[in-house]
Amino acid sequence: MCGMKLGYTIIYVADVLATIDFYERAFGLKRRFVHESNLYAELDTGETVLAFAGEPMAEMNGLAIRPNRTGDIASGFEIALVTNDPQKAYEKAVGAGANGVSPPAEKPWGQIVAYVRDIDGCLIEICSPVAG
Repeated sequence: MCGMKLGYTIIYVADVLATIDFYERAFGLKRRFVHESNLYAELDTGETVLAFAGEPMAEMNGLAIRPNRTGDIASGFEIALVTNDPQKAYEKAVGAGANGVSPPAEKPWGQIVAYVRDIDGCLIEICSPVAG
């Protein structure tokens, strides 16, 4: 076994600084690092880093991507942010400009889960911890 672990997630966005600002206001996350080019930034989310890169970075890395846009169907991924108060977190996110997808609701397994889309159209799950 090679000892892999998830180190960070990078999401390509149109405007890194606007996205970082939104995540600070909507979810209370703190910036960990912003590159002087403003094409890459990281948020401190605990053990795993949430990072954003400007769309030109994808091209610089030789990658073809489908841009995230609010008017398009959400991409096939979600970011899950865990909190003890999903209702309050959902209201704060929507108040900061997130597009509400579904308000907090209790799932059959007892977890409270809500969904919003961020300013880039990415799907964000706001949820309580999984009991276990």
